[in-house]
Amino acid sequence: MKTNILFAAILAMSALLFTACPPAGDTNNSADNASNESNGMNTGMNSDSGNSTNEMAGENDEPTTDIVEGATASSNHTTLVAAVKAAELVETLKGDGPFTVFAPTNAAFDKLPEGTVETLLKPENIDQLKGILTYHVVAGSLDSAAVAKAIEDGDGKATLKTVQGEEITAELDGENVVITDAKGGKSKVTAVDLKQSNGVIHVIDTVLMPSK
Repeated sequence: MKTNILFAAILAMSALLFTACPPAGDTNNSADNASNESNGMNTGMNSDSGNSTNEMAGENDEPTTDIVEGATASSNHTTLVAAVKAAELVETLKGDGPFTVFAPTNAAFDKLPEGTVETLLKPENIDQLKGILTYHVVAGSLDSAAVAKAIEDGDGKATLKTVQGEEITAELDGENVVITDAKGGKSKVTAVDLKQSNGVIHVIDTVLMPSK
């Protein structure tokens, strides 16, 4: 029950972030600002009273944009979109799915050692890049309620198998949901339930790394 309440609080915070976001072209704010992290992720991805809705499709309609289109609409996920294109995963992530994507922001990629992104985007490194990106994808559409239930059922931890094949672990750290990768790295979930036509996106602040 506590897990569900905390996750609901995070969802409510996400609502405030979306409604407080500046226009996508505003570059005066820090990339680490929480409102910027979720700014523009599918122009219809606002939350109201703890429930995610798609304003583009209408509050009671199904989302009309897929995961790739939702990410492309975000000025803070340009690196992720470039990586998806370089890894030739566009058609996969535009497929029926459904998929749950933990989407790192540009600021998350900036945390990687200098030159890492540029190296990964080279054609000769496509397999490594594809492995990293699919490590951020879980089969099925897991909204915040489903993740919260999995954490509660797992006595505080939820183990999720990624499309890449390895696992990530979701747990609570105070009021934050944190994802731990195969190398022990931790990423905080900063926005949840960005629902798309073929799944759902949750925004994270650090790139997840598989063991290989």
